[in-house]
Parts: sequence; C-alpha cells; structure tokens
Amino acid sequence: MPVNWDTLVIGPLQAVFGEPVTYRPLAGGSLQITGVFDDAYLKEVMFEDASSGVTTVSAVLGVQLSQFPSLPVQNDQLYVSSVNSTFLVREVRVDSRGGAKLMLSKMSSP
Repeated sequence: MPVNWDTLVIGPLQAVFGEPVTYRPLAGGSLQITGVFDDAYLKEVMFEDASSGVTTVSAVLGVQLSQFPSLPVQNDQLYVSSVNSTFLVREVRVDSRGGAKLMLSKMSSP
C-alpha cells in the first residue's frame, strides 16, 4: 500500500513546524499558506575539479504543494511575518512527495 505523503507526512509536519506566510504569485492575487521558513539554509557548490567550492547561505521556505492552486514559480513573492520581511522566489525545487523548497532572495524588511 503506497504512502500518501501529502496527508500523512507533509501536512502534519507543516502543522507542527510551519508558520503563516502570505504568498503573492507573479500572476497576481495573494493566498495564505503555511511554510517551514529557514533564514540560514546552507548550500555548498563544488567546482568541476572537486578541489574547491563555495558555500552560500540562503533563506528557504519548505512548502506543501497542495496548498497552491498552481505550482509556485520563479519571481513569485512572499511575506514571512515572523521576520517581517518580503522575499522573492529565485528557484523552486519540487520533490517527488508533494513538497518543494523555495529558494529565496530577501527584498525588504523594515
């Protein structure tokens, strides 16, 4: 019997660890979603020779795709009230279980 990841895993995780986010699609309008926000997500990029690399820190929002009427896309915007900041979605990384990581760039804060 297959596991319903959206209902049994991602939904409960969002209920425990998620926080309110106002999402503004590039196409217009806005919607209230829940996401797991991390302001210090580390990403390491190795160069082709594998002897050196670069580590970057980025904000990221983990989301449950069933909360969206259509998939999030690059250049959508969102507001995270816990950090009182607006972010631009610079990359959408969809997984195979019904979730996604939205890689963010900070646009503004007071």
